[in-house]
Amino acid sequence: MKNILAGNTYLINLTFPTGIKTDSSLLELFYHAKASYKLYFKDRFIIFSPECFVKTQDDHIFSYPMKGTIDADLPDAAKQILENKKEEWEHNTIIDLIRNDLAIVSKNITVTKTRFITEIHTNRKNLLQVSSEIRGELPINWQDNIGEILAKLLPAGSISGAPKQKTVEIIKQAEKIDREYFTGIFGVFDGKNIDSAVNIRFIKKTPKGLQFRSGGGITSNSDPINEYNEMKDKVYVPIS
Repeated sequence: MKNILAGNTYLINLTFPTGIKTDSSLLELFYHAKASYKLYFKDRFIIFSPECFVKTQDDHIFSYPMKGTIDADLPDAAKQILENKKEEWEHNTIIDLIRNDLAIVSKNITVTKTRFITEIHTNRKNLLQVSSEIRGELPINWQDNIGEILAKLLPAGSISGAPKQKTVEIIKQAEKIDREYFTGIFGVFDGKNIDSAVNIRFIKKTPKGLQFRSGGGITSNSDPINEYNEMKDKVYVPIS
């Protein structure tokens, strides 16, 4: 909040670890979980991410920033999240950030869908999440430079903040724990197209047991209780 008030950042994604216990192995959790993107890595961590980083089709690049989470069982949950001014401002800020990111590697940037809702079913509760779709036109033979393109887009705007470079510095100071693979990306590139996801909904093995990492966007209008509850809501396994 000191950095926000000083004008060093106006949106920052702050995350924390939560210790969890389960009778299941990471591999069992991986197979039971249902998610748009899943990853099991060498019995070290698993990911069941609902958020696409970038994907390509017909020489276009698409990004789907996800900002805004609410308990789906709350009264008029969809209306609440869409009419919440703090959430709207936060989401629009990420849209602008992703537009600028995509403009580095593509042209004719278009916001093709704004603030649409998807529902996620979990072992504890159902959640509504708000996303947008942003599209850009890639240059000819962009596949020859796929690594360079991804490097220019990282880190994902939804798990860093704005302005990105300064905000990443503040995150390192505030969290004091290396994120390692958490909030990175993973995906598949078949030589023609890429489909990738943000490393969120993340469980890792540590010497002290399993650890789930979650967080959310902090702004000058953030309510600490609401932000804390959102962070807790994101500690789940997507098993309905």
